[in-house]
Amino acid sequence: MWRLWFFFHEMAFGLLSVFLPLYIITIGGSLLEIGILSAVALFLAIPASFFWGYICDKTRHYKRYILISFFASALFLYLFTLSTNVTLLIVLYAMMSILHVAHEPPKNVLIAELYSRKDWEKSFAFYEGFTEIGWLIGLVLGFFMSAYGFSAVSELVLCSGLNLIAFITSLILVTDPLLIFERGLVNIEKTIEFASKGIVIASRILDGLSTDERLKRENLRAFCIGLVLFSISTSILFTPLPIFFSKELALPTSMVFAIYALNSSGGVLGYFLVSKKSIQQTEKFQISRIALFRSILTFLLAGVTLIPTYNVILAIIILILMGFVYAFFIVYTLSLSMELIPAGKAGLFNVLLGIGGACGSFIGPFIAQAFGFTCVILTASVIFFFAYVSFKIFA
Repeated sequence: MWRLWFFFHEMAFGLLSVFLPLYIITIGGSLLEIGILSAVALFLAIPASFFWGYICDKTRHYKRYILISFFASALFLYLFTLSTNVTLLIVLYAMMSILHVAHEPPKNVLIAELYSRKDWEKSFAFYEGFTEIGWLIGLVLGFFMSAYGFSAVSELVLCSGLNLIAFITSLILVTDPLLIFERGLVNIEKTIEFASKGIVIASRILDGLSTDERLKRENLRAFCIGLVLFSISTSILFTPLPIFFSKELALPTSMVFAIYALNSSGGVLGYFLVSKKSIQQTEKFQISRIALFRSILTFLLAGVTLIPTYNVILAIIILILMGFVYAFFIVYTLSLSMELIPAGKAGLFNVLLGIGGACGSFIGPFIAQAFGFTCVILTASVIFFFAYVSFKIFA
């Protein structure tokens, strides 16, 4: 039941994910200003993620930072209704992002500490799948509100209200864990396992026996670089994508919401499937394949404009598959990050994604405005491929 607070939060930000870039264009903004809005917010969220990750582990209190995040989101989204000045909206959105990310490290730690290591993947998958349904419902709400002509103010008030409900729900349901030890136990187990493997290999060599085993630790730097590259390419692609559907494919706003809802549906299916699998021993080998598959899917997306008759159908199929594989990616990397990143640095995972997201959210709209959407898609595909190479090195 404690996950219920995130359901309403994700409903709000699901709606906002498509609404906001289209709204900025509607009130006279440009693609470049959309990029600036996203990039500034994400860059400011990077040190904030470090801070929130450090302070929640330092104080061993997690609920209070979740409450700060949801209340701040409700307040700032309401303030959005008071002005149509693009510069002011950029400032408000940037300020909101600093407080909004306060919930991310505590949420990851809560899941890691409330469940044993063997259940992390299933627990993260269930959480992500549950909240992805909230995101999907938010997109469906956006579809109907756009189709029936609701005003932009009404949509922003709804987003604010949903975050207020998330605040009230978390106030009632969320409690801090009594003991914080699971991540520490996992690190001890990894050290013992590594030492044991080294002793076995050394014994075989001293006995004159051949061995094909190698003593190798995971390459944490390659894992971090892969996360950043994957996040950059995702943000390059998805930040200007609503405008691509709206302008290049000439689709109405309600149809753009519908396409994103189908993308989210693919994610829900992916989370459901990954929660049913036992993948603790294979996850680090799968993430490189996922990055490669995203690269191929993104490259295929570049061809939709060349087939006018079926371009919308092809785009929908590709986005559903993207949502499906992203579900596996986020569960695998979240579980690995809780294992690889020490206590006190729980915010590092969100920092790495934030660095990539901040860079990509500016680069994507800039390339779209300067060189066109096809160049955006091809650039994202190439960077996904480099993420594949980095994850291969990590594994």
